[in-house]
Amino acid sequence: MDPAADVDRKILLIETRQVPRGATVTFPVADLNAWVRAQARELVPEGLREPKLKLANGSATATALVDFIKLRHSAGVDTNWLLSKLIEGEKPVLVVATLRCSQGQATVHPLRVEIGGLAVTGATLDFLIETFLLPLFPNAKVDKPFALADGVDRIDITPGAAWVYMKK
Repeated sequence: MDPAADVDRKILLIETRQVPRGATVTFPVADLNAWVRAQARELVPEGLREPKLKLANGSATATALVDFIKLRHSAGVDTNWLLSKLIEGEKPVLVVATLRCSQGQATVHPLRVEIGGLAVTGATLDFLIETFLLPLFPNAKVDKPFALADGVDRIDITPGAAWVYMKK
């Protein structure tokens, strides 16, 4: 089976509550990378290339080549001239984030963000989230708790896979 399709199938089973209570669903990192590439092509047809995930204990590192002007264009947003001159061109982007989960709630906390090798923090990072992430993914939650899918207790991240634990 296609690894991206296998991830889609598992997500559908979780969302439709077809996974038994107390069960664990495993998402190997190779399958997640295939899924991320497929999702990127579908959701962001221009401005994002070579997305990749690397998992660690409790955290994930995402890398990609990003053209922020094209990314905004994909979201149907125009960029003013001054901002476009500041951010034009494709740049390597790295995001390291932790995922903390318990009792059906999760919080994603970015630990490190780099654009073109330069660290981005504070107000600049907030600006980038509001300007580039939220127009594409308006329901995204950063540093704010959110409910996991109905029936999911928690998600654990390890170097080889993400593990979804269903409530008992």
